Amino acid sequence: MKDSFKSAACIEGSPKWEQSIKRENTLYSRSNDIRSEFERDYTRLLHCMAYRRLRHKTQVFYAPQNDHICTRMEHVGHVASVSTTIAKYLGLNQQLTQSIAIGHDIGHAPFGHTGEDILNSLMVQPEGKNAQKKFWHERNSLFFADYIETLQNPNGKELNLDLTYGVRDGLICHCGEIDQQGLKPRDNAMDLYQIKRPGVVNPYTWEGCIVKVSDKIAFLGRDIEDARAYHLLDMGSYRQLREIVQSTLGIIPEKDSDTDFDSTQTTSGVHRSGRAVNTTVLINDLIVDLCENSSIEKGICFSEPYFKLIKELKSFCYSNIYTHWRLVEFQKYASEVLGAIYRLLMKVQVFAQNGRVIDALKIYPELCRTFEDWLVKYSNYVPYQDESKKKRLNYETKIVFNVSEYESYQKCVIEYISGMTDQFAINAFNEIITF
Repeated sequence: MKDSFKSAACIEGSPKWEQSIKRENTLYSRSNDIRSEFERDYTRLLHCMAYRRLRHKTQVFYAPQNDHICTRMEHVGHVASVSTTIAKYLGLNQQLTQSIAIGHDIGHAPFGHTGEDILNSLMVQPEGKNAQKKFWHERNSLFFADYIETLQNPNGKELNLDLTYGVRDGLICHCGEIDQQGLKPRDNAMDLYQIKRPGVVNPYTWEGCIVKVSDKIAFLGRDIEDARAYHLLDMGSYRQLREIVQSTLGIIPEKDSDTDFDSTQTTSGVHRSGRAVNTTVLINDLIVDLCENSSIEKGICFSEPYFKLIKELKSFCYSNIYTHWRLVEFQKYASEVLGAIYRLLMKVQVFAQNGRVIDALKIYPELCRTFEDWLVKYSNYVPYQDESKKKRLNYETKIVFNVSEYESYQKCVIEYISGMTDQFAINAFNEIITF
């Protein structure tokens, strides 16, 4: 109910406040700054390059040419909208919530979850069934926030973001793929890099829990809407959607007319009580249901009918959208794209050790320019033709990768690729295969 979480909000004076606003390094201050610590995190994430690239990263449909199809940036905007609406109603810290939401996917690879799977498969895996997943985007969002993304300070020096613990925790703990009822924050602060798998550790704050649930609310209806725009759903799919609404919510939707399936319409094709279950209706109803059923005692939860609806819609999306043959065909192409870039860059390790990457990659000008700059900024690489390049570019970043060690260099290549947009990866691939 309204303001029912106000006593548990992460605000000044609350038990988790001091830990949540803690930073590894102190940020510079301004005499005229009017922002809170979490507001500073929000703007630091908003201005960073990884956030900007989200506009050209896959949400579900790869490298879309249709300007009205959801990309990763729009998805992040949906999550921010949903989560801050919930936080405001429940009485939680909206600034913390919005900061986590805006940055939660900065570690996503090109080509969405497919790209994530590809990069993970390229890395050396331990033997056995319990082989640890080495690349997962939630952890990569934290890694990018801590070690990769930079902003200029007032002196023009490029420094890392140095976000607060509360926001950093929300980034790595945001996994919305796991269905949970009664989600509650954990009690203890911890070294976030000790989290080894996505979805197994709850966020430290209620605000982080809200973002985790909002991630799920945001994508379900929009994925169906976009699939409809691309004509992936047939009449049988719409009948299935109607049956899902009827079986979970006990509502008999109106039968769609033929015109309801016209591609110019914006609804999902499902109706209940005379109105369409489209993206906005679904998001609104899920938000309201969540706010009415959650409490500090029970945790963040939906009513059982709506929780069942979410699970049924997820199952529908996996069966009818995410595994659609057209997407599967592109996944093969995406594997070739990222694999070719990875294999080429791994071949030039010896050139990286000698500061001569430009000699190895000069016939791939864009790949050469950006990869060498990446090495200069984040590794112990020193270009032989410009030994003062890092200082000249005002990079005051930590050395994260050692180009002389195989696993460190491999991670360097993987992280470089993970930062690419869909189109940049495709362009780099075309550089490689074009004669």
